[in-house]
This record gives sequence, structure tokens and C-alpha cells, in this order.
Amino acid sequence: MAVKTAKTAKKKASGKKILVIVESPAKAKTIEKYLGPAYTVKASMGHLIDLPKSRIAIDVDNDFEPEYITVRGRAKLLKELQGDAKKADAVLLASDNDREGEAIAWHLRNAITAKTDTVPIRRISFNEITPAAIKEAVSHPSAIDESKVNAQKARRVLDRLVGYNLSPLLWKKVKNGLSAGRVQSVALRLICEREKEVETFIPEEYWTLDADFTVEKTKGHKSVFTAQLVTWKGDKPDLKREADVKAIVDLITGAECFVKDIRETEKTIRPRPPFTTSQLQQTAANRLGFTSKKTMQIAQQLYEGVNIGSSRIGLITYMRTDSVRISQVALDEVRAWIGEQFPQDLPEKQVEYAVGKKAQDAHEAIRPTYVTYTPDGMKEHLTKDQLRLYTIIWERFVSSQMNPAKTKTVSTDIAAGEGIFRIAGTKIVEKGFYKVLKLLSSKEEKGSAYPVLKIGDKVAIDEFHPEQHFTQGPPRYTDASIVKTLEEKGIGRPSTYAPIISVLLDRYYVTRSNKQLVPTLLGRMICDMLVEYFPKVLDSTFTASMETKLDEVEENQVRWPDMIREFWTPFKTQVDAVGKSLESYKGSLDEPTDKVCEKCGKPMVKRLGRFGYFLACSGFPACHNAKPIPLAKCPKCGGDVVARKTQGRGKNFYGCTKYPDCDFISHFKPINQDCPKCGWFLVEKDDRKNGSHKACINPACDYLHSGDAEGEAGEQ
Repeated sequence: MAVKTAKTAKKKASGKKILVIVESPAKAKTIEKYLGPAYTVKASMGHLIDLPKSRIAIDVDNDFEPEYITVRGRAKLLKELQGDAKKADAVLLASDNDREGEAIAWHLRNAITAKTDTVPIRRISFNEITPAAIKEAVSHPSAIDESKVNAQKARRVLDRLVGYNLSPLLWKKVKNGLSAGRVQSVALRLICEREKEVETFIPEEYWTLDADFTVEKTKGHKSVFTAQLVTWKGDKPDLKREADVKAIVDLITGAECFVKDIRETEKTIRPRPPFTTSQLQQTAANRLGFTSKKTMQIAQQLYEGVNIGSSRIGLITYMRTDSVRISQVALDEVRAWIGEQFPQDLPEKQVEYAVGKKAQDAHEAIRPTYVTYTPDGMKEHLTKDQLRLYTIIWERFVSSQMNPAKTKTVSTDIAAGEGIFRIAGTKIVEKGFYKVLKLLSSKEEKGSAYPVLKIGDKVAIDEFHPEQHFTQGPPRYTDASIVKTLEEKGIGRPSTYAPIISVLLDRYYVTRSNKQLVPTLLGRMICDMLVEYFPKVLDSTFTASMETKLDEVEENQVRWPDMIREFWTPFKTQVDAVGKSLESYKGSLDEPTDKVCEKCGKPMVKRLGRFGYFLACSGFPACHNAKPIPLAKCPKCGGDVVARKTQGRGKNFYGCTKYPDCDFISHFKPINQDCPKCGWFLVEKDDRKNGSHKACINPACDYLHSGDAEGEAGEQ
């Protein structure tokens, strides 16, 4: 029998001490409130152990074994966690329940075990940060999922092999500091190919013809409505030129007009399923104007915990998921809430949604943790953006378990000579799930008016409205549409959509203009080179197949080194061949200018840097003079207006280089064009009413002006 020492007796008297390690301090703060004094919750701050940045660190001759090190600057934190683990009776690893989280737990376990192998280490996972979910997870710990760790290791090794072989090639042949990645390069290709479609599209002219009709309802009272020409001589009207419209107007003018047909159709509109990650990012982009990165940052805050009065609670479930599945507990709760608030709109049975074929189904859909925490009730506890994102998550989830809406559409055909004009209107017959939608409400919900007519009613044409149009080319990708395309093509996973876009923007391969993703000259050059010499790596089908193989590794169907080897051998052969044969593009992006370096007298060149174009001395490296490119002349002092960034959040604006002597700034980008009326410069603007247009920066000038003050003085 072991002899009890005074130290162990004292430890036992004070009760068990359990160390819980999560990823973030916010999550630690929330979870600590749910567990008793026996638990200490610490944060690892993400990965503490990873591949080094300075070298490839993959042993390609030994089953691609990765060489892991302690992340720079994290040694102190790792040592503290190892020390805390030594003092604990048990350790629970509570990182996120996905591949990255499993890898973090695996590395932590190995690091702790290297210092002490006597402390039991277990893994816990949860889909929401609520008292019940955390206590349930703590009471049912499990072992680390080695297959999930292997899938993360395979992805990390694969991305490292691609990035650390292609990037040096770009440094040697194009420009120092460039980089290429396995998944983001495919996304760049999609954006570049769409840009080519936009540039090569030739708009075609076409016309439509509307007419104002009147019908006498009662003596002295007329009803007026507008209908559009939909058929001419039994076919769809082919109106390519204004003359085509005029010819029809001439034939119809004076013709007898009457109501020829009225059709009523009813439509059932089913609610949408609760959000997956990609659907949340798309809806937040379209409805709220959020970038994918912003959406995920706010969702992380809602998931990790928000102070609500004296308590702290995670308001939504885990936000990285590709499944629409909902737990039975949550379904029972939302059905009970609907039964109380909207009993007539509660379906007899719970609504089931099919999980997509490509979905891993590891997590539930994104939903509120407590449906009773309505958006109205959360107003005082959340920031404006948090509330807006929480609202669409709450509305989408609650509406998904309500009755469908029903509409009635009345379509009326007006015969006018050999033409048929049509007007259609819709009314909501049963609101159903629309009753809980506010931020997610649609035009369809509001309905549209239509005239009350009957077949045979005589009507008269008051006025014709011919209108010229031009066919629209393919739209550039936005955050929403690129995420949708990536998901449809099976490229990336819920956790990677936002980082893919961020990486392309950070590398200046893509810029964001009016919410559209536009490839830069550098991005297009890189894309063209990679597509020509590495078509397989840049092929979306191939990239999607690699995602499938990573899933197979996680499902323990494939050994990860075998999967990597199949890719590596032909890829490395191609890298070596291209390195020898590819001609250098270095310097091809530099443009001469008429400006002279004020430091050494040599010409300045327009050079492409990490954050876009700038002016640099051609005498580099002997002369390091560099400055922003002037975009316009300051209307206050005649100095140069250049792109600037505010401190802190780094918001773009345009200011005078003579600051602080001159405090002129503009929040709109100048274009290389002066106002013909006042001589100030014009800027790019974009709004819903006018679309993309130019405006004079001078608030006192009405040339192409939108009415609001443009130029102003302010802190730079």
C-alpha cells in the first residue's frame, strides 16, 4: 500500500483540480462561469506547435513526416500550460471540434506528456457554449481522434509542399515576396477567368414596350395600370432597335383593347433550412454588406460568449459547418416556442432537411443556442453588427420549422391589335413563416398590386413607354458569389472560405471594388503563369478531388502519406522542369514616369509592391526613396492627393501630402479626371440609386453631383 504523504493529503483535502484548455480567452471566460471551483480554464491562443515558417520542414524521403516546432513567441505560454497540467489531477482538451481543433489538442497532449506522463489527458467537444452543453461534454470525455489529426496533418503537408515549391519559383521568375497556395490559386483562377468574360462581353441593344392603360370603373372614375408587351403576332417580340418598337406602336395606336385572359395561380413557398457556413456568409454579404471575414469574426464572438446581464452565454452554435442537421433538443425547444407565439403556423411534424452529399455533417447547422433569446431581447447586450448577424441566424432557424407561406398570383392579358400586354400581381394568402422574418424579409413577402378586372373589359391605351436596354455581361465575383462557387465546386471547406478571400486581398492578387473582387495585373500574371505550367494544380476538379481524399483520410480509408506521395512525385518533377525553362518576368511590371527623385535626381518608376503600386527611385538599392502615387491635385493648396489609411482599423481615405499644413481629405477615390466646371477632381462613387458613377469633389459644384459633401477637412 502506498504511503500517503502530507503533500498528497493536503491536495486531496482541497479537492480535485481539473485543467481545461480551450483556444481563445473569450471562450475560456464563458466556460469558466459554468464549471465549479475545481476547474481552471486556460486558453492556448490557437496553435502553439506548428511547422516553422523559415523552411519547408517536410521529410519527403520519410513518409512526408512534418517537423514541428513551438511557434515563435508561444514558448512561455506552452511552458505555463505544461506547469498547470503538472499541478492538475486531470487535463481536458477543449479546442474546437474540427480538424484544426483536433490537431491543437493532439499537439498539447504530446507537449504535456513530454513533461509528465502521470496526468490523465482527455478530449472534450461541444457544439455550443451553454451550461448544459459544457457540463455534458465534461461528463463524457473521450480520446483524441487520430484520423481527424491525420487529415489535418495531410492538408498542412500538402499546402506546405505546394506553397514552398511554387513561391520560390515566383520569387526567381517574377518578383520577390510573392506566394502561391493550393486552394487560393484555384480561387484566383476563377476570379481571373470571370474578369476575362467581363472584358470580352459585348453588350447588345434591345427594347421593351410598356403601356399605360385605363379602364372606367364607375362614372367619372378610372383605374390606371401599366402592362408590358409580351407577345406580338403570337411570338415573343424581337425588339432590337427603336424602329422595331415604333413600328409596333404605329400598328397598335387606335386599335381596340380588351381583357383577353385572367389566370390565377397559387404558390407554396417553403422556408429555407437553417444556415451552413457558406449560406451564412452569402446571406450576410447580400443582406448586411458584410465581407466573409467580418461575418466569421462576428459569428466567433457570438459563439464564444456574450455578457447578458450577470450571466455570460454563447448565443449561437459552432459556426463552421456544412450540415443543416438540428439536434432533437433544439427542435423540441423551437417547436414549443412557435406553439406559444404562432400556434397556427406550427406544422404537425418537425420539418426535416436533407443534408448535402458533399457535407461532412460533423456539426449541426448554425442556430441560436436558446430560441427564447429573441433579437429584440438581445438589443441592449449586442453591438449593432452582432445584433444584425444574430437576427438573421435566429430568423432563419425559427422560420425553418414553421408552416410554408402561400401566395396567389393574378396574371392579366390585354389584347391590343396583334399584341398581348401583361400585368401580374401577387398577394400573400397565408403568411406562414414570413411572420418571424424582418431582416430576412423579401419582396415576395410584400406582394405587388394588380388591377381588379374581368375578361371582356374594354380598356384604352393612354401612353406608350418604349425603353432601351443593353444585355448585361457576367457579373464579377463578390464575397457571396465566390463562396457559393467554391462550395458548389467542392473547393475548400467551411473553415477556409473566408481565409481564401483574405489571402488573395492581402497578397494584392485581387482588390475589392464596390464589393466586387477584381484581379490585379499582378494577380492575372501569376494566374496565367500557374495555369500554363501547373494546369493540374490550378484545376478546380483536381482540387475538389484532393478535398475528397482528405475526407477519406479522416474516415480512415486512406493512409495520408500514400495520398501525398501520389500528388508529390509528378508535381516535384514539373516544378524542377519549369524552374529550368521558364523565362524571367522580373521588372516587366515597372513603368517609367516623368517624375524625378528629389533625393538623387534619377527617374522615378511606377512599381508594384505588396499593397499596390507606388513610386520608387530607379536607383534602388543605392537610393531607397519611395512614395505613394499622386491621384489628384489638392483643390485647397495644390499639393498631391494620395491614398492614406487611418490608424487602428486602417480605413482607406485620400488626403493631401502637405498634411498637417493642409487638412483636405476625401473618402472617395479620385479618378484621373478634372471637373470641367470648377477644376476640382472627380471621384468614383457607387450607390443603389445611381449605381457606379462619377461625382465632382466640390460640394458647391453641381457637375455630375450626388448632393452630399465630398471634400472635407479632418484628422489624418
